[in-house]
Amino acid sequence: MPRFLQKTLTTDRRRRQFLQHLLATGGLAASALLLPRVAIAEGFAQALGYSPKYPADFKAFNYVNPDAPKGGQLALSVFGSFDSLNPFVLKGMAGAGLNDLCFESLTARAWDEPFSSYGLLADRADLAADGQSITFRINAKARFYDGSPVTAADVLFSFTTLMSPQAHPRYRIYWADIAGAELVDAAHIRFNFKRVNPELHLIIGELPVFSQKAVAGRDFANLSRDAFVTSGPYRVAKADYGNTLSYARHADYWARDLDVRRGQFNFDRVIFKYYKDETVSLEAFKAGEFDVFYETNSKRWARDYTGAAFADGRIIRREIAHHNNAGMQGFGMNTRRALFADVRVRRALDLALDFGWSNTHLFYGQYTRCDSYFSNSELACSGLPQGAELALLEPYRAQLPQALFSQPYQVPVANNPAEQRVNLLAARDLLSEAGWTVRDGVLKNAQNAPFAFEIMLAQRGFERIVAPYVYNLKRLGMDVSYRTIDVSLYQRRMDHFDF
Repeated sequence: MPRFLQKTLTTDRRRRQFLQHLLATGGLAASALLLPRVAIAEGFAQALGYSPKYPADFKAFNYVNPDAPKGGQLALSVFGSFDSLNPFVLKGMAGAGLNDLCFESLTARAWDEPFSSYGLLADRADLAADGQSITFRINAKARFYDGSPVTAADVLFSFTTLMSPQAHPRYRIYWADIAGAELVDAAHIRFNFKRVNPELHLIIGELPVFSQKAVAGRDFANLSRDAFVTSGPYRVAKADYGNTLSYARHADYWARDLDVRRGQFNFDRVIFKYYKDETVSLEAFKAGEFDVFYETNSKRWARDYTGAAFADGRIIRREIAHHNNAGMQGFGMNTRRALFADVRVRRALDLALDFGWSNTHLFYGQYTRCDSYFSNSELACSGLPQGAELALLEPYRAQLPQALFSQPYQVPVANNPAEQRVNLLAARDLLSEAGWTVRDGVLKNAQNAPFAFEIMLAQRGFERIVAPYVYNLKRLGMDVSYRTIDVSLYQRRMDHFDF
């Protein structure tokens, strides 16, 4: 993980938080796994194992200016393309900003707390004493942008639709512990749980809600270019598919004075401009085509942020320190393919990556090796498992690598060519144990099939990073290639595990 990225934000999820930061300034931390077992009163707040920060009568979150002026325009860049206004289905590429600007949920997160939520579309929630259900009361003031009220029936319809085969499967996975939902009356909806889950009452509060009247009876899986009727602060103003997506602030937004919304969403217009090349988008930024550039490339960060506009302060170049999970960058192996099923093969592929050389020659020394999916956060593991973690693993000891219990995990290290040769020899031995040997310069298995695969890329800028890795893999006898494809095709192949 690059050090400069630990000071900015990475991954698509971080880009979404970055947008929220621009619109409402906040951060995200980790969460504890405890379950409150109390009813939650009107003006409710709920948190995961601690007391919420804000009292029932709070006026605005501390990280916003409640008296912020309204007006102006915010222009942002997006890499790739879009062809849909439906962020809930597998088909197509949904436009940026839809979830944050248009759709609302039963609750709103407080971004200066680990995992707390406060009433938004719902103004009351009651968690059952046994933790097996939660009931929400819909705020009587909640309105869709067409003026119609948000009802419990709309919430039920949204949940049922997103749990159906027509929606993206992630929702059925995410809410797998929810047995179902039922209307209590016109204003109340109850979600029943299959089992006690320490955070499910918080998770279901994030359910995006849309108007039943505007969607019912339509083919949801293929509903792509008709804007939903939503309750959020913005609505789609213009969609120039593949190029720009513009949002206009709803002047009569129902929650503009609600505690969880006051002082936020202040721009009259928000525009996302799409670019298919990050270098082109940087030059467009320098030319003033949009307002903020979010850099993730170490080479550009080291070399390309120069010129008169930077010298005289018209453009501000800044690293922003944060304490959020920094995410990870790396090569993802499709373990659905038999080629990568053996852990010894995956370890060999790991050993072949010469991170030290790449950091020196490609990343300008700005990267540090990532050793956790939760790096830069308190959730990152360290040392040997102990306490509750060890108790959780103990029943599966026979099925787990014994090294897990005896030595802390460490990523392969090579500080010079000699050490990398040692790593490659170790990789060769692992491949041999897994049944792969070099014959006539080609790594083959017992069936004489070559070890061959392709690395799929979405940006040409990554080719210079992949090339030295491929070189090392070929030294092991592998037949490896890489190919850059269109972002839409890349996403489609990812969704269908076709890589």
